[in-house]
Amino acid sequence: MRHCGTNTISTPRLILRRFLPEDLEDMLENWVSDPSVQNEYGEPAYISAAEAGKLLESYIAGYSSESFYRWAVIEKSSGRNIGQIAFCRVYDELCTAEVEYCIGSKYQGNGYAGEALAAVIGHIFAASGFRRIEAYHRAENTRSGRVLEKSPMHITDNVERFRCQGIEPRGEVCYCIERS
Repeated sequence: MRHCGTNTISTPRLILRRFLPEDLEDMLENWVSDPSVQNEYGEPAYISAAEAGKLLESYIAGYSSESFYRWAVIEKSSGRNIGQIAFCRVYDELCTAEVEYCIGSKYQGNGYAGEALAAVIGHIFAASGFRRIEAYHRAENTRSGRVLEKSPMHITDNVERFRCQGIEPRGEVCYCIERS
């Protein structure tokens, strides 16, 4: 499997780049400490700077591997870190990745998640050996559902995460896109 790592991607309104130590303040203010944002994709809220700092350190340490994919979502107009998009699972033998994303509450509803997702899909298919990208959302998470509905991805019956566990999705809506 040919990896390309977390390279900078620019869109009309966003810069997707590696996390930096100076992202900590924006992370805390804009998304990582907000339970309503973090709970939507199954992560705890990180309230203290020490907790969030450890998380940030783990992100930065991950960049030592070309198979680590996690982008800070930077709003160009403000220069602020407003969220993240990442491959939370990589299945090398299948050339498949599962993508997750979050955008801070005050930045939601502006199409940022969809813009970031489309950019990552285009970049990854052009620069790496991935053949398939997957995602899912819980049925009650309608905001994430709208992002995936508008994305280049399409509904599929299952994703690798559930296949590996030998279960059928229950209450989750699965999406994928394959390299054309």
